[in-house]
Amino acid sequence: MGIGLLGQKVGMTQLFTEQGESIPVTVVQAGPCCVLQLKTLQRDGYEAVQIGFKDKPRRLARRSERGHVAKLESKRQKANALAGIEAAPKANCEPKRFIKEFRIPTNDFEVGQSIAVDVFQDVIAVDVTSKSKGRGYSGAMKRHNFSGQRATHGVKKCHRHLGSTGCSAYPSRTPKGKKMPGQYGNAVCTIRNQKIVVVDPENNLLVIRGAIPGPKGAYVTIKPTNKLPAPKNNKWRLA
Repeated sequence: MGIGLLGQKVGMTQLFTEQGESIPVTVVQAGPCCVLQLKTLQRDGYEAVQIGFKDKPRRLARRSERGHVAKLESKRQKANALAGIEAAPKANCEPKRFIKEFRIPTNDFEVGQSIAVDVFQDVIAVDVTSKSKGRGYSGAMKRHNFSGQRATHGVKKCHRHLGSTGCSAYPSRTPKGKKMPGQYGNAVCTIRNQKIVVVDPENNLLVIRGAIPGPKGAYVTIKPTNKLPAPKNNKWRLA
């Protein structure tokens, strides 16, 4: 599996094939992302590439966030230099708003490297992870698609209730995991095996078939799908 990319959801629209078939698509501003850190087995216990997306103003960034991407003078740094401890390389870029890491080999990457959307030129399908829209405390009909109770024949003022949730004499309790009202949405979820329709390196745009979680402006993580078997071709690819 190759490196993934971070981005921001722009919105949904539709494209048309040469045959006149309509394709619902989601437009994502994917990258460019900067490599902030390389995790190694010797230092961190695992290998990973950490990347960041979208600059964060320095006046809003904490000192730790600024020190993560650029060298800052401090007492600890001077003490480490006197002790002969080599400082970790810095990307020398602006602090980032959205940071994630991908557990892949780090041989082909270096700190400060820029990764653009053209890494998906030869990729057919991707997995997209984001936080879904929060819908607050919702009832069972909205949250779990229950049909509700009848509108007549003795049902009085409980048409949208979920019905009985208890048990008989045994086990005399409501089992855990019962579908009931509660918090709906605002959860991290992944949509797998979504086909790539258009890759636009000039505008840093990635057009993906179908819908992805989250509202407009939501941060998303995009990586090549690991679903097997991998598709041999993509009939939705337009560019």
